[in-house]
Amino acid sequence: MVMVQEYDTSRENAWCPGCGNFPILEVLKSTLATLGLSPHDVLVVSGIGQAGKLPQYMRVNMFNVLHGRTLPVATAAKIANHRLTVLAVGGDGDGYAEGGNHLIHAIRRNVDVTYMVHNNQIYGLTKGQASPTTDAGSTTATTPHGNPFEGLNPIALALGLKTSFVARGFSGNKTQLAKILKMAIEHRGFSFVDILQPCVTFNRVNTYAWYAERVYDVNGIGHNPSDLADAFSLAGEWGERIPTGIFYTSDKTVFHEAVLGPDSIPLVEKVPDPKKVEALFEEFL
Repeated sequence: MVMVQEYDTSRENAWCPGCGNFPILEVLKSTLATLGLSPHDVLVVSGIGQAGKLPQYMRVNMFNVLHGRTLPVATAAKIANHRLTVLAVGGDGDGYAEGGNHLIHAIRRNVDVTYMVHNNQIYGLTKGQASPTTDAGSTTATTPHGNPFEGLNPIALALGLKTSFVARGFSGNKTQLAKILKMAIEHRGFSFVDILQPCVTFNRVNTYAWYAERVYDVNGIGHNPSDLADAFSLAGEWGERIPTGIFYTSDKTVFHEAVLGPDSIPLVEKVPDPKKVEALFEEFL
């Protein structure tokens, strides 16, 4: 049995009091323990931003990368050791702006990682600039007269690419979020989880209370996650009603099996053959 305390660390947390990242961290640690995963069995790759600090506040293997470059590193780690549970973590700026292109191709390849995007609709670490998911008309540090652009719909994007697991959680509903993360980590393939996470310092519109009045669970009203058309219809809702839960799941060949074969052993367990290396060098002589 794995105890959640095994994931605890004494490192001082620098998030703002009340930040929506705190419940996400709490739920992630408890979920990993519930799944029986020890810290040495898990790798958390993170980008730059307040969300990117998450693995620094838990006892786990971690790799903190450049802004937007989370998924290439997570992909490489999964290819090298597909027995490892690999999680990728970032914010809406890190994941949907700088990392948008990597997101598209990680989905297309169906890399067997779980990608958690803390979506607070703002750049929190760099003092409140508009992000890709900032609502139109919102006043921010970079849009003092109101954001002129419509916010990105990450759920619709993921569904359009037929991501093999698409879900949205809310950090104010830890019970639902725990169920989503457990299923996402257990899923074989690319699991995309967009998590609505209030920024108590720079986003005074999309607050805990604002979300609480609007979010609802699509699975609680009978949505079938295998129904892509219905998932698309739900994904279009935003504003007065905001759907959360598991939108879509499907089975596909995962990336490392497509590249290495279904019965391959992890690269880290293979013993290199010096003769093959010697032959490779001779090609350049």
